[in-house]
Amino acid sequence: MEEEKQEKHQTKPIRCIVKLGGAAITFKNELEKIHEENLGMVSSQLRQAMMSGCSPSLKVLGMDWSKRHGESEVSCNIDDFVGDAIVNPSRFVVVHGAGSFGHFQASKSGVHKGGLDQSLVKAGFVATRISVTTLNLEIVRALARVGIPSVGMSPFSCGWSTYEKNIPSADLSSVTKAIDTGFVPVLHGDAVLDGLQGCSILSGDVIIRHLAAHLKPEYVVFLTDVLGVYDRPPTEPDAVLLREIAVGEDGKWSVVKPVLQNMNKQVETTVAAHDTTGGMETKITEAAMIARLGIDVYIVKAATSHSLRALSGELRGNIPDDWLGTVIRFVS
Repeated sequence: MEEEKQEKHQTKPIRCIVKLGGAAITFKNELEKIHEENLGMVSSQLRQAMMSGCSPSLKVLGMDWSKRHGESEVSCNIDDFVGDAIVNPSRFVVVHGAGSFGHFQASKSGVHKGGLDQSLVKAGFVATRISVTTLNLEIVRALARVGIPSVGMSPFSCGWSTYEKNIPSADLSSVTKAIDTGFVPVLHGDAVLDGLQGCSILSGDVIIRHLAAHLKPEYVVFLTDVLGVYDRPPTEPDAVLLREIAVGEDGKWSVVKPVLQNMNKQVETTVAAHDTTGGMETKITEAAMIARLGIDVYIVKAATSHSLRALSGELRGNIPDDWLGTVIRFVS
């Protein structure tokens, strides 16, 4: 019944779902500090990708009419918004991680472990949501400033919940209605209620997999703070960038390019001590599950020429040798 309701509202296919990695848009080692330069560049690249086919000289109509920190004036010229001044963007959905927002509050209080009957967990649930929704608002504002009609949508507020940290069901009707109306939904990792343990952290990567399964985008892009997936932590001197990963029917994945000396070697991952969502390991697992659906997944460094090419859909088919990133795709 729920799937019928979702299908009823979705009238056109989705072009792309984008995951803004928390480490790419915040300084992950500095509490609640946004990487303004990266966020600005990512917002501009998203505008370019969404408005492909429009004239490059198309005027940017900013939609953030609220006062910004350190500024005395509000930027709003209503005379610009005449007739069809706002060009409807390609059908994109944006999901972002928390980075230096939310993880500290969640890990200090143990929200990811459940137990809402405990005062500390309940307080941490509230604190976590204050933090992640603060970041969500700033990202929505950054997108709105470059003319993207973005709307923040919190999983908790949309009624989403988990069971053993997985999403048994989620009503996507509000998301699809927003897309059909010409908005770009901006979702985020969130603290939500859990049917087994009371509460949990729903990561942005898990949200993307759920959205991909129901909205069936043409492709999915993960924007991160490194070039892609490596065979070991990228800070190690001999780390090798994995250019292409193939996912089979059984969900198992293998490295296609480059050919590694030890093909059976598991890719090593690292997870920051305060990261309650699983880090790169969760990212690869969720990306592989999306690829199983026949949807190509690109993992690429944010705010680079490589990320713009991925967002614009240039990489479908053969991957150019001069593109740096990781593609994960289904192979039957």
